[in-house]
Amino acid sequence: MTDSGGGMSGTQVASARREFAVLLGEFRRTAVLVPFDPYGSLWTADQGGVRWICAFSDEESLARFALARGEAEQEWTYQTVLGARLLDVLVPTLEGPAGVALDAGSAGGVLFPPVVGIVPDAVAADGGGTP
Repeated sequence: MTDSGGGMSGTQVASARREFAVLLGEFRRTAVLVPFDPYGSLWTADQGGVRWICAFSDEESLARFALARGEAEQEWTYQTVLGARLLDVLVPTLEGPAGVALDAGSAGGVLFPPVVGIVPDAVAADGGGTP
């Protein structure tokens, strides 16, 4: 059931939040591939005032991303990093609000935005810290 404005009902919102919490927990416990740019920095993308660390669930996802960018022939250097380390350790090292984009550009892609409950409160855009 939706509200009269076409949005989600309270039950649907609660269900979506639970589903996202499960997804976030799985991501935190999973090792993902994090590519580096030619200069040795984390591959990031800026969108909507947020710096997104690009991460991929497997080599096939990274290869599809490279192909979509027209860069499939270049060598992609990457490191395997636990999702929790990305959110808790690497996000706070970036200037400004930052989050993680998992499998960017794919139908199953997920964004982990810079908000309380996902990244450390001190760097969360809604946490009162100074991101």
